[in-house]
Amino acid sequence: MTNANPTKADVLSPRLRLRLATPEDTSRVLAVMDGIMEWLVGLGRTAQWGTEPWSTSEALAARVLGRIERRELRVAVTPEDEIAGIVSVAREASDYVRPPEEPELFINLLATSRRFKGHDVGGLLIAEAKAEAARLGLGLLRVDCFAGDDGRLKDWYVSQGFTEVEPFVVKREGRPDWPGMLLAMRVESPDAV
Repeated sequence: MTNANPTKADVLSPRLRLRLATPEDTSRVLAVMDGIMEWLVGLGRTAQWGTEPWSTSEALAARVLGRIERRELRVAVTPEDEIAGIVSVAREASDYVRPPEEPELFINLLATSRRFKGHDVGGLLIAEAKAEAARLGLGLLRVDCFAGDDGRLKDWYVSQGFTEVEPFVVKREGRPDWPGMLLAMRVESPDAV
């Protein structure tokens, strides 16, 4: 039976599949992040993540491996197992945003390989996070993002169905403050559909 209203995941699933990341994926995940970093630096947009590649930062590499070991990180891969995008979700928000008033699923990392720009991999990853929240019976999906520069990232999340909750600022010693935006989306339980 054909779905008359396919979701983003239905449309992309013949080409991409989502799976839990494994420790063997760590260097490839870092390579995706390095590619994004190189692109941002090329645009002169260094306020979001700075200029140091993720693969050369022990702290960032440890953060990625920790998310993999906690089974938080998923990868969208091609049939050849090329990583097109990554999403990491947890039951707890980052410590620099206001805690929720109800249980939630929190997206703490979402990125798309620059090779897959324009293929709505980010939309697929958000659809998966939303579906996971629903499977867990959680009615709230939240994410935070960089809200500096021209605000395009924040606007992209809004275009994906998130609502702005509140701005925040992360104070960073020896570096400029990091302006962020907390966003949220309501999730319907599969039983309610």
